[in-house]
Amino acid sequence: MPWTRAGPLMKVASGGELSRFLLALKVVLSDKGSAPTLVFDEIDTGVGGAVADAIGARLARLAGKVQVMAVTHAPQVAARADQHLLISKDALDKGKRVATSVNTLAADPRREEIARMLAGAEITAEARAAADRLLKGAA
Repeated sequence: MPWTRAGPLMKVASGGELSRFLLALKVVLSDKGSAPTLVFDEIDTGVGGAVADAIGARLARLAGKVQVMAVTHAPQVAARADQHLLISKDALDKGKRVATSVNTLAADPRREEIARMLAGAEITAEARAAADRLLKGAA
């Protein structure tokens, strides 16, 4: 921001900004060698629309060279993945424990999940059409 004083990156940047900086750096340096797997946790925090789409495009580009795993809530990012895993948590024992499950989504359930990410609890025909456009645009 224009009024922010200069300082160490770790002190002036948010966690999301640091993640996006790391993504940019990894994309630029990917030809120079990299770790075999890169994990990005909610790299899209605080962004939406075109910026989320740009992040998804860069992750997809990076995934052409190394394995990339991204935890995301942005449908624009999720639509660009080669494989979509749905992670869910359920309370057990009246909230004393939590069970986490991970499921690979095939084409139709993936479209439904991206539509849910777009629309929320009530998935509409418009959300499904938008999910179809995201998936086709990412292909």
